Amino acid sequence: MRGAVSVGQDTRMQLEAAQESKMWLGILLALTLCPGLEGQENPFTINHIYMNILPGKEVQNGQNLTLQCVVDISTTSQVKPQHWLLFYKDDVLVHNVSSMKNTESYFIPQARVSHAGTYKCTVSLNNKEKTSKEYQVCVKGVSSPRVTLDKKEAIEGGVVTVNCSVPEENPQIHFIIEKLTLDAKSVKQRREKTSQNQNFMVMEFTVEEQDHVIYFQCQARIFSGTNVEISEVIKSELVTVTESFSNPRFHISPEGVITEGDELNIKCTIQVTHLAQSFPEIIIQKDKAIVAHKEHGKEATYSVMAMVEHSGNYTCKVEASRISKVSSIVVNITELFSKPKLESFTPRLDHGETLNLWCSITGAPPANFTIQKENTIVSLSQDFTKIASERDGGTYTCNASIGKVVKKSNAVQITVCEMLSKPRIFYDSSSEVIKGQTIAISCQSINGTAPINYRLLKANNTSESYGMNSNEPAVFKDKPTKDVEYQCIAKNCHSHSEMISEVLQVNVIAPVDEVKLMVLLTEEVESGKEIVLRCSVNNASSPITYRFYREKEGSPFYQTIWNDTNVIWYKEKASKEDEGQYYCTAFNRANLAKSNPQSNILNIRVFLAPWKKGLIAVVVIGVIIATLILGARVCFLKKAKAKQTPMEMARPAVPLLNSSNEKMLSDPDTEANKHYDYNEDVGNHAMKPINENKEPLTSDVEYTEVQVTSSEPYQGLETKGTETVYSEIRKTKPDVMENRYSRTEGSLDGT
Repeated sequence: MRGAVSVGQDTRMQLEAAQESKMWLGILLALTLCPGLEGQENPFTINHIYMNILPGKEVQNGQNLTLQCVVDISTTSQVKPQHWLLFYKDDVLVHNVSSMKNTESYFIPQARVSHAGTYKCTVSLNNKEKTSKEYQVCVKGVSSPRVTLDKKEAIEGGVVTVNCSVPEENPQIHFIIEKLTLDAKSVKQRREKTSQNQNFMVMEFTVEEQDHVIYFQCQARIFSGTNVEISEVIKSELVTVTESFSNPRFHISPEGVITEGDELNIKCTIQVTHLAQSFPEIIIQKDKAIVAHKEHGKEATYSVMAMVEHSGNYTCKVEASRISKVSSIVVNITELFSKPKLESFTPRLDHGETLNLWCSITGAPPANFTIQKENTIVSLSQDFTKIASERDGGTYTCNASIGKVVKKSNAVQITVCEMLSKPRIFYDSSSEVIKGQTIAISCQSINGTAPINYRLLKANNTSESYGMNSNEPAVFKDKPTKDVEYQCIAKNCHSHSEMISEVLQVNVIAPVDEVKLMVLLTEEVESGKEIVLRCSVNNASSPITYRFYREKEGSPFYQTIWNDTNVIWYKEKASKEDEGQYYCTAFNRANLAKSNPQSNILNIRVFLAPWKKGLIAVVVIGVIIATLILGARVCFLKKAKAKQTPMEMARPAVPLLNSSNEKMLSDPDTEANKHYDYNEDVGNHAMKPINENKEPLTSDVEYTEVQVTSSEPYQGLETKGTETVYSEIRKTKPDVMENRYSRTEGSLDGT
């Protein structure tokens, strides 16, 4: 060990020295070659340089290796110039020498695998250098390892420490150490490990049971480039192994044939050597079950009254920390009598039927019998009979005994079923059922033996089933979408047929989720005709509240509660004010928690009847004609006034409008004109004859110019006209005669 460490330290020191030489090399070259400056007058040249490797490029591990660097320099001087020769391994300087010779050598005694590599040499003279080609040197084999042990005698369960080293080699080294037995000469254990920084490896091996004489062998492997160099296999000294305890031994009593009822003793013993640090644990197993054990001692005992079930394979296992020894034995027990058998006619009974149980032994030997239910004895004979009630259900067994031997029979499960009561079906009816909501439907038979199986019928079809292990109600979940009927069927182990409940009627409230508004006649309504709108919903539950709205109005103009899925609103006579956009909403009590659904929007237009349009056209034309006549009359009077005397001017004026015009302007249909902002007075502006009421000639006459506007109904024509109508107003002041002319002009739109 110490030798290996010292070799490694020497190698590291050599490497450090080589590195230091690099630093001083430049200085030495400069100092050495300084005298050469004076000889610059002598020219020189380096012809060639090469290496000789002795004894060859491939050497065996431990052989001497010589590297010769040969240089050929030509010069005009009679004296060979002083030059440097540098030796490199894997581009690392390993040796240098200043010489005037043509050949210098680098000697490696006892070459090892670590010396293998790529070598070259370089000659340096003044400012000239030349390097040889590279030479690959291979070292074959690895020096033999050394194997040392920490002991030559060991005890079972102990540990042997093995040290394998290769002092002459440098890491990394891969070690393989194997444990072998001398008698079998077979490898019992193999361990491998690579040492990264040391040229040795220490491993521990456990001494196992039945290791009498053992030894170890070691081999070293070193990677050299792409090759693996392998050493010889070196064996260690022999190690003698001493048992810590002997193999276990069985002792069975009584010897010979063992019959049921005998006292059975199974003992396991061992011998422990004085070298053992502590007593091992002794375990006795039957099959895999532990029946006895001893932690501190030399024996373990299992004692029991022999029964046939005690027959089988017994194992004694002795265990220490690392050692385990096992021994086995087979024990046979002769049966005194066979196991009793308990039987029943029917394991499932209805309440009130007869329960019959009997116990028997093959061969019918004289024996004592007891029948018990769970831990309660119900009969001291082979038979047991009674009228069954529900509490008689349970597990029954039979015990038979002859002498000290007691055997238990098989178990018989008896089920006594009580008939189910008629199941009741119910749900939480405190609140109404909304379409799409989940409801819980419960089905329960209060009396009857569990388990009980319930089946739910929905509209006479089986929905699902549910099993209950008690008389608690079975709860079914459902989401009804319409009024539906439920029933449930209950069944248990009783022979009676299934029990069916009453019919459960569930009323489902369908909320309003879709509203539609439509017009029954047409969306373009003639003035005076009726508007008919229908608001309809889907299959929602009644009563339903309907509301009709006009757009941009916050409150409905019509509301009603109806027991139908549609409602109609109408207006008998439509007018221009009824024109606009309409929609409706609808909801029932299922929509109270939600927003009320709204329908589509309808656009209603109200237009004038054709006969009203014609009447307005006639009135407008009449007004225009009257205006023209009146205008002509005014012009005529103005001209006449300038020529006539005051007496002539006092003559009665000729009426501008005849009776037919008055009649036309006073048409009863002015009611329609009033609806479209026409005034009845417009048609009454016709002039009456002056002498109609026998008025004197001295009455004053006043002319008034009236503006009449004509427009098309509903469409609101863009073009408007201005017409002027003159009316003559006669004043009855006898002394004063005055003609007034007043004229008002304007556009039809009132500007």
